[in-house]
Amino acid sequence: MTTTVQKGRIRIEDGQKRVRVFLGGECVADSTNVRLVWEKPYYPVYYFPQADVRMELLSPSAEEKRSPSRGTASYFNVKAGAKQADDAAFTYPEPKIEELTGLVAFHWSAMDAWFEEDEEVFVHARDPYTRVDALSSSRHIEVKIDGVTVADSTKPTLLFETGLPTRYYLPLTDVRMDLLRASDTTTQCPYKGEANYYSVELDGELIEDIVWYYKYPVEESSRIAGMVSFYNEKVDIYVDGEPEERPKTVFG
Repeated sequence: MTTTVQKGRIRIEDGQKRVRVFLGGECVADSTNVRLVWEKPYYPVYYFPQADVRMELLSPSAEEKRSPSRGTASYFNVKAGAKQADDAAFTYPEPKIEELTGLVAFHWSAMDAWFEEDEEVFVHARDPYTRVDALSSSRHIEVKIDGVTVADSTKPTLLFETGLPTRYYLPLTDVRMDLLRASDTTTQCPYKGEANYYSVELDGELIEDIVWYYKYPVEESSRIAGMVSFYNEKVDIYVDGEPEERPKTVFG
């Protein structure tokens, strides 16, 4: 049974997965009783019961941060193996939200690796309410940049991700690969994996990192492997001959 607590803009739920965090080759926390705390609206933070944290690896630091909704956080340095992460863990000794009592959280990027069950998770904790569906389609997708058709396909895979516009993944054979230039840019997504990028060159002008692809996506997004997608926010996309309005997102 999942218990949900709403305290102002903070939402707290019982996690249902085993979560582990590693630093310096050692497991620093391992719990089947994590709390998911939505400090921001987009994704939760894992909070561990102190009994499931190797507290002997944590030493108090001088850092403190005050949150109007949660109280004052006390910070800890984390030392494991040959590594130390300063100000990497925190607790609320006298939280304004009683459900945070006795819980420890870690800054994601300060740790080496995170796992839900035995699968590594990247970027941030997964939101259990975010769903990703990749569906094969026969819709006609045409992509234009400054009036030039750079992709034209009737074999797209449509990716529906909660909170984002539909992304159209297209086979390379239906894309003007002669216009694409490999980029060194990479990003990671907890729901899809690591993305690589292409820029598009038109008339000597380089439009940077406007195309991306997942060479080895995570299993639930495996259908988009090797296909490319264009930022709907930055190109003109026609779906079955009808122009699609450019969505307004943080990627615009």
